[in-house]
Amino acid sequence: MPIKDTKELYCFNEITLSTKLLELLSKAGIIVHFFGYYENYIGTFYPKNYLMSGKLTVAQAQAYVDRRMEIANAIVCGIAKNIHFTLYHYYRHGKKDFKPYLDWLKNDVVRLAGAAKNIKQLLSLEGEIWARFYASFKFILPEEFMMNKRVKRPPDNPINALVSFGNSLLYSKTVSQIYHTHLNQTIAYLHEPTERRFSLSLDLCEVFKPIIVFKTIFECVNNRRISAAKHFDKKLNYAMLNEAGKKIFIDAFETRINQTFEHPVLKRRVTYKQAIRLDAYKLIKFIMEDRTFKPFDAEDNL
Repeated sequence: MPIKDTKELYCFNEITLSTKLLELLSKAGIIVHFFGYYENYIGTFYPKNYLMSGKLTVAQAQAYVDRRMEIANAIVCGIAKNIHFTLYHYYRHGKKDFKPYLDWLKNDVVRLAGAAKNIKQLLSLEGEIWARFYASFKFILPEEFMMNKRVKRPPDNPINALVSFGNSLLYSKTVSQIYHTHLNQTIAYLHEPTERRFSLSLDLCEVFKPIIVFKTIFECVNNRRISAAKHFDKKLNYAMLNEAGKKIFIDAFETRINQTFEHPVLKRRVTYKQAIRLDAYKLIKFIMEDRTFKPFDAEDNL
């Protein structure tokens, strides 16, 4: 595998690494993501950050103090817009049952987000957006992929397994994209900045979940590329993808995140993966130049 063509590595099984390999990876700026037994993200080997900016870090922290609600509000509204875009495709093809949810996303979420007085209220609204979204699965997916409730660590059924695995993949992709900017990954706005995780990656990946993770899940399941009977471990109550299922989902996820679209501002084709980094640049411009921060909006770009 030519190292000059390698940007990141994903480790889904038990492996042994030597310090010589880690030194080689570090010099080449290659990030390595590790996943646990239940396909959950457990950590990243992160080469020395070559794009450090004390000025931006100070400004990023100041924005957390002064303008956190403004950034968090934009992220929550971005989630709602991209869920609306994702579900409207099914609505146009005869799935009329979740029209009340679509109307709520389009007409009420921006008002409710604007009325929120603190982060706790915004997070409550975000939770309601996702809860209603999960409830709409019964109109899209077959019965074997119904979600009664969101369960993590570990997931308890096929749909929770797919969601957890897809979210972990997207989070790690976001970590990699932010690594190539001057942003400090530990300073976040919607999620609380905490130890032992890159909270900013959690922020920026949220708006991409509907159009990358869930579109991948819907397409894999509805096109019968993945089935509960064939692609999940029966010994674990179908709560974990088997090797065949994992390969199918990763292939579909990679195809999706590397899909291109015509960027309305740049006037060239970019991938969803590049769009994540572009959102990071938008945040930098908001912090340093006071430009409007508007996360990726699928309706504007596709």
